Amino acid sequence: MANRGLLRRAARAPGFLDSFRLLSDPAPEGLAVLDAEGRVLAANPALATLAGPLAALRPGTLVAFILAPAAREAFAAALAAGLVGEIPAPLRALPGDPAAPADAEWLVRLTPLPKTAGPAARLLLRVEDRTQARRAESRMAEAGRFETVGRLAGGVAHDFNNLLTAIMSGAGAVRAAGMPEAAAAELVLIEDAAKRGAALVRQLLAFARQQQLQPRLLALNEAVLTIAPLLRRLLGQAVRLELALDAPGRWVKADPTQLDQVILNLAVNARDAMPKGGTLRIATGHRMVLRPEGEGALPPGRWVVLEVGDTGDGIAPEVLPRLFEPFFTTRLDQGGTGLGLATVQGIVAQSGGHISVESRLGQGTTFRIHLPRQAAAAAPKIGKPDPPAAAPVSGAPILLVEDEAPLRLLGTRLLERDGHTVLAADSAETALAMVEAGPEPGLLVSDVAMPGADGVELACRLRQRWPAMPVLLLSGYAETMLHRDLAADGFRYLGKPFGPAELLREVTAALNGQGEEGA
Repeated sequence: MANRGLLRRAARAPGFLDSFRLLSDPAPEGLAVLDAEGRVLAANPALATLAGPLAALRPGTLVAFILAPAAREAFAAALAAGLVGEIPAPLRALPGDPAAPADAEWLVRLTPLPKTAGPAARLLLRVEDRTQARRAESRMAEAGRFETVGRLAGGVAHDFNNLLTAIMSGAGAVRAAGMPEAAAAELVLIEDAAKRGAALVRQLLAFARQQQLQPRLLALNEAVLTIAPLLRRLLGQAVRLELALDAPGRWVKADPTQLDQVILNLAVNARDAMPKGGTLRIATGHRMVLRPEGEGALPPGRWVVLEVGDTGDGIAPEVLPRLFEPFFTTRLDQGGTGLGLATVQGIVAQSGGHISVESRLGQGTTFRIHLPRQAAAAAPKIGKPDPPAAAPVSGAPILLVEDEAPLRLLGTRLLERDGHTVLAADSAETALAMVEAGPEPGLLVSDVAMPGADGVELACRLRQRWPAMPVLLLSGYAETMLHRDLAADGFRYLGKPFGPAELLREVTAALNGQGEEGA
């Protein structure tokens, strides 16, 4: 402690306790001078605050009565040891304040005072509030765990998306070739299973904050009103949906599909928390934050607020800190995966927002989402939409580079059926050798993650030779994991898994020279 030397000097002076009060009053940690039996001789205001209003901390009070049980045992042991040593172990909250947070934590230390402190003063008690520091350490550890799980999810998603692309593209190719009606019905089951797998991968990437979002300006009120009819059918007759929408409505920038998923996930959780019925309330609002606030340190700025609240059973206090953990669920017997709220938090965070939750047992739960406020979108131009452009077919071949043989074969057949000439290569090095003495490719379609040079490096090397060559990059990783602004380089991007129609649409757009905005 910085004031220890001053205290020792003050202890030699006649008015030691007066000097202690003068020096300890401004200190942020709780301090007290104790006698040989552990009674308070003098205490600073910080210790009185930590002890709480029910502790009645005053001269003559036994410290044992204001310490938690574990601290009392350590304190008694220190007294029995002859007033020497310290109590370095972290101890639970002082019990004086019933409103103290459940995870409060203090560090209690006992230090012997010199004999010159006077005939009664024997111990210096120091109590440090470790709650915020422990929370910060916990958040850092949690962030590290999430980062590790996120990297794992990204790697699994890459490999899984390659498999799903092969399944979906193969199913599309078989369907295009024609088949009996009974076989077509079996094919639908395969395609549905692949789509469910793709949805699961999107959930994993959402909580890992690595999914490919397509944000655009949205009127939040309109987004809520659009999904409200679906929510009413989802909630059933026992749960009443109540809307309280801010006027005028505000704008946010978000992926509309992902925003719908956020609202749906929260609504399903609310419905399950009200088995006997109740009210689901969705409210929108806005607020200005002038200084960082809250456990998640909501930054200053202009925010649009979305609240989803229920009148259900509420969430137990011991469950609240783990609510957004991936794979944590209290409904394992009901098929819960523990990805719902982790997905919600991932989508909100990736959209630049923050989510918090308030809950009381028997009174319900409210999730509160803050999204950055945006300027209103310009009114759209009224006119006839342009017809979809057809893919130009010329003598210039499409250079298809894919290290996965099934995907390379399926892609080649699909493009050839669409009328294109295809040069297929299994690596960037093979592709460069193929075009070294050949004609200029009309389009590069390349996977990103490959052994040797990756797709981005290949595209850059080909652009050095043919600056105007259009490029379409494919990847099972989310675009955010590529650590590069592909649109700024003029490269198009298509995330796996995709079906034949999606690949042909992107090839058409690339050959017609459409940028990312026009796609």
